[in-house]
Order: sequence, then structure tokens, then C-alpha cells
Amino acid sequence: MTAARITNTPVRGLRRPEAARFVGVSVTKFDALVEDGRMPKPFRIDGVVIWDLHDLDAAFSLLRDGADDKPNSWDDVLNGEASLHS
Repeated sequence: MTAARITNTPVRGLRRPEAARFVGVSVTKFDALVEDGRMPKPFRIDGVVIWDLHDLDAAFSLLRDGADDKPNSWDDVLNGEASLHS
């Protein structure tokens, strides 16, 4: 097997920086999401701390589905209903 094939192999278990990157947030924010329960806790395999990609994906979907749909001031600016200089 070539090195290129190995690097393209899908990975299901993610280390902390990879898990944060998968969700699209900084490691610090990811830690906060894990701490408050919005992201799953990791588990260990022989001392290696990993997150299951499927668990992260499911938790991310719950975050999206529970997102705050209230408009904010940027919505008004983007819709032309307000000015940055108001």
C-alpha cells in the first residue's frame, strides 16, 4: 500500500485537535462544549484519548437544530434595514 492511500484512509477516532477542527471551533471552545455537555466526552483506547466521529457528528446536528433563530443586528444590516453607522 502506498503512503498516499494510507493518508486518504477515513479516520473514525479523532484526537482533541482533530475533533475541534471537525466541529469547526478552536480547541478551547471545543473543551467548553465538552465540559457543558454539548459535545460528547472522549473515551480511551490503551491510554489514547479519542472522540468518535459519529458521536461528534450527531452532537453537531443537535447544536444546529437547537440554534438560536432570533435575528440579530447583523441580520438587519444584511437585509438593508439598518446601517453600520446607525
